[in-house]
Amino acid sequence: MQVNEKETISQFVARRNASKELFTAGPAALLSENLHGLMPCFGRGDESYLKLESQVLFDLCQLSGHQKIARFQSSGSGAMEIMITNFAYGKVLVIDTGYYAQRAQEMAEYACDNYGFIASIDSANWTDIDNISGNYDWIIACYTETSIGLKLNIEKLTELKIKLGAKLMLDATASIGLEQGHNLADVISYSSCKGLFGLTGAGFVAFNNPPSNEIRSFSLNIINHLDKKMTGPYHAICSISKVLENYKDFQVAVKNTKDDFCERYKENLVFKLDQQPLLCTQVSISLGAKSTKSVLYQPRTIAPGKSVVCHLGEVHLGTQANGLINEQLIKL
Repeated sequence: MQVNEKETISQFVARRNASKELFTAGPAALLSENLHGLMPCFGRGDESYLKLESQVLFDLCQLSGHQKIARFQSSGSGAMEIMITNFAYGKVLVIDTGYYAQRAQEMAEYACDNYGFIASIDSANWTDIDNISGNYDWIIACYTETSIGLKLNIEKLTELKIKLGAKLMLDATASIGLEQGHNLADVISYSSCKGLFGLTGAGFVAFNNPPSNEIRSFSLNIINHLDKKMTGPYHAICSISKVLENYKDFQVAVKNTKDDFCERYKENLVFKLDQQPLLCTQVSISLGAKSTKSVLYQPRTIAPGKSVVCHLGEVHLGTQANGLINEQLIKL
């Protein structure tokens, strides 16, 4: 597809979005705001960029309810590993919701073996939250587990951390901006390209109290990122800056698309309504697409005969999104 140099940015973005229908977990459909925010920039001595970054990071802290934030070039998984490595210590409990929670456990096991701050790691299935007992220093959980289209109850996680005398860390990659209550966690990690609707490439860890672990790895040490000792995710942050100005409109787009999908497939929903994340939905049928330009989400671990569909494909339509994209799905 050739670039038409006479097109406006809005026309270019509309044409690009018309060429592909995304039912995937992120990045979302391309936004004009993503491109409007881009500019030449550098992380030292560039006052206009530093002002923009400061505002974006302030807005993100306001969004999650945390006082401090580190930004770096990364994926959501990279952000999660930096969070676990720097903050987790002592006795750790992982709430197993599926693929991404199990990835968090692998990261915790690596940190335990190589850094020594974690003494032991237990795992409990998310369905057993009410029955967990004992004492722990940290609980690790995925607020929204995209691999199965599940949202955990943040109030129950908070009750659990109080019961166990623990602190709570969340992989918020699939929940940030879309779900409430992130402030109830002591530390969270996420990326730029899902619920923030930005371009890929930025990872974030938000927290209130600084970590106690001293990590010798240059890239995994969160203090090095706070001190900006390496190139940051400048353009990913720029891509978020304009999005945040009209952020509620894009949140509405996700909700409208999700609501339409759930109405269409209400007989096939796997989880109850209070377990439904805005980002995605699991259904008890196999879904395909009418067109080859549709890109379906392919969870790494999904039971045969089931599907997970994500709802970021109409984000660019803002409040005008109505779930029309869901008409491209078909039952197999």
